[in-house]
Amino acid sequence: MKYELVIGLETHVELSTDSKLFCSCGGHSSPKEPNDCVCPACSGMPGMLPVTNKHAIELAVKAGFMLNCKINQYTTFDKKSYYYPDLPCAYQITQWFNPVCVDGTVEIGDRKIGIKQIHVEEDAGKLVHDDATNTSFVDYNRTSVPLIEIVSKPDFRSSDEVIAYLKKLKSSLQFAGISECEEGAMRCDVNISVRPEGSDELGVRSEIKNMSSLSEIKDAIEFEKVRHVDAIERHTEMLVQETRRWDDVKRRTFPMRNKETAADYRYFPDPNLMPVIIDDEWLAEIRASMPATAEEKGKVYEEMGIAAKEAAVLASDRKLCDVFDAVVADGRNPKTVASWILTECMGIMKRFEIEDLNIAPSKLSRIIELVETNEITRAAGKKILSAVFEKDVDVDAFCEENGLNAKVDEGAIVSLVEKVIAENDKAVADYKSGKTKAMQSLFGLIMKELRGTGDPAMIRKLLEEKLNA
Repeated sequence: MKYELVIGLETHVELSTDSKLFCSCGGHSSPKEPNDCVCPACSGMPGMLPVTNKHAIELAVKAGFMLNCKINQYTTFDKKSYYYPDLPCAYQITQWFNPVCVDGTVEIGDRKIGIKQIHVEEDAGKLVHDDATNTSFVDYNRTSVPLIEIVSKPDFRSSDEVIAYLKKLKSSLQFAGISECEEGAMRCDVNISVRPEGSDELGVRSEIKNMSSLSEIKDAIEFEKVRHVDAIERHTEMLVQETRRWDDVKRRTFPMRNKETAADYRYFPDPNLMPVIIDDEWLAEIRASMPATAEEKGKVYEEMGIAAKEAAVLASDRKLCDVFDAVVADGRNPKTVASWILTECMGIMKRFEIEDLNIAPSKLSRIIELVETNEITRAAGKKILSAVFEKDVDVDAFCEENGLNAKVDEGAIVSLVEKVIAENDKAVADYKSGKTKAMQSLFGLIMKELRGTGDPAMIRKLLEEKLNA
């Protein structure tokens, strides 16, 4: 029998706010040391009343707009009761009865993935386990950092669809400035079941908690699919509704606990928080502040003369876009800038295993300017760029110190070409006998002497003329 994979996602995204959801402590990027960003309110001290962060609501509404949701203009907060050491109040403030956004859609290729809801909630703390001493420590810095939870409908039918959705979600949220989506700021709970093809009934569901790596999410889904089918077909185990964890060393999931139901959490309205009313004027202000989407950005880049494929790659990453836009605004040619970012910068990032393009746009712009005005060769520009990535050097100072900005006149190059030809009889003879690759070795010797400062086109032209004279 053939089986169909059914997947739903609960994606938790930390919002890019300057403070926590219900107090004035710093947001996601503020803490430097464990428990250095905690106050009586977010650590659950008695008598401390929460105050809702307005900006968190605005970012949630922006996410709703980007995911084609209906915005609930009357939204409330509720208490979700459960005990865990990293939850100081023994309840989490979330939205159960009136979430801020509902009924959205995301297009993945020719498929539409339904969004059940987006709700705002506070994050929990973090447990740090020390196996050497068999102890656990609690870091409350993350407690009450504002999250949105994006709950999809069970519309995914493959791990590839899940990965495509998460990549699009990450790109959209970064572009809108809703979340950095980095360093644990985007985590996913994956709900998986299988059923016979053609059936409308859902199978027994497993939930894999707190996953952030796309490759591991894909592997976990594939493992669970095999486990579920084996359980049904070969009776290897009895499937139960449960929460599982992914072991990235053993490359498999393990059970954690039975999956809770809504009744277990005893949801009830939080009496300390008033309903949030999003009136028409506020809603219009939020809509007017929406930035361009990745798709819209890609179209703008195509209008600049950049090929569609390259424009799509640039538009897929907010940091690539930010650097590109800044360098173009500094007067550089868009096609040239795109070439430097997608070829030279990304090549260096891959070599140094750097995930994000964090180069100062002014430095990249200066390198491109020096190459375009023939102050340096492109090869010299690559050396400078590599040094900027590795040591954040000053572009002009590095040029001067390493002799990369020295211009070699044509007369000096002619003399060097003649010298190299005179000293390499065999290579010259090979070239004249039809082995055209021999000219490349001569070219390499000349470039080595010039330390990459000569114009390659000029050198090739002069070398070919002398060899064919």
